[in-house]
Amino acid sequence: MNARWHVHIFSWYSAFFSSVVFETTSSWVLLLLEISSVGIDNSDTGLGLCGWILVIVSLFFTVITFPVSIWMCIKIIKEYERAIIFRLGRILKGGAKGPGLFFVLPCTDSFIKVDMRTISFDIPPQEILTKDSVTVNVDGVVYYRVQNATLAVANITNADSATRLLAQTTLRNVLGTKNLSQILSDREEIAHSMQATLDEATDDWGIKVERVEIKDVKLPVQLQRAMAAEAEAAREARAKVIAAEGEMNASRALKEASMVITESPAALQLRYLQTLTTIAAEKNSTIVFPLPIDMLQGIIGVNR
Repeated sequence: MNARWHVHIFSWYSAFFSSVVFETTSSWVLLLLEISSVGIDNSDTGLGLCGWILVIVSLFFTVITFPVSIWMCIKIIKEYERAIIFRLGRILKGGAKGPGLFFVLPCTDSFIKVDMRTISFDIPPQEILTKDSVTVNVDGVVYYRVQNATLAVANITNADSATRLLAQTTLRNVLGTKNLSQILSDREEIAHSMQATLDEATDDWGIKVERVEIKDVKLPVQLQRAMAAEAEAAREARAKVIAAEGEMNASRALKEASMVITESPAALQLRYLQTLTTIAAEKNSTIVFPLPIDMLQGIIGVNR
């Protein structure tokens, strides 16, 4: 068992040091290639003579202090991160490094980690004057990620803060051209318009805006009361129209019923008895005295 553990440990160390030697050798080769091309590079893009001397000295001390210096040269980047390496203040060719192991020179190299995962933030409530002169408070949420780590580091100081501020101004600008009814009904269209505007504006920063959503639209209290009163008045108007239509239909039905009863005198008496039966079935304190129809007809004839 101990022999197996020794074999595993030895294989791990040999693999690790072989990778370190490969990284160091590749760095030397790249350095020699860059030095050989100094004569044809422009002075604006190269490190210059002093810069190359410093790089060579740093690499020389790294080699002579091996393996102690290797712990300062080997860096690890996670799967969702990228590293932008600066050598004497200039970004190395090849763009972002990672994920995994990469090699840096002490004293001359520095690096910045960039998170490539999707980031979300809330847009604070913005007081907006709509196209029809109504003041509303609107908030939202934005989802974005870093698409190009080099641009996100080299072209802007703080990409996250700039994206947040731009989202606030874009929300005010887009909603300022809409009516209140459009804001309340066309939220999806407004969100797509904001996403396209933000994505185009942040393209030079290496930012990709994936999604924009409008969360809430808050109206002033007085406007809410006015809209509620308007809706209540509309409902009452519809109720009155429906009641009037019902009365009209009922009067037509009564007219047709009176015409049927006029054609048959016995029908009136049957209806009278049916009404008495309905009243007697209810439990109330009403006292009903039946009166013959013939007597009523005699009274009606005397009055005429």
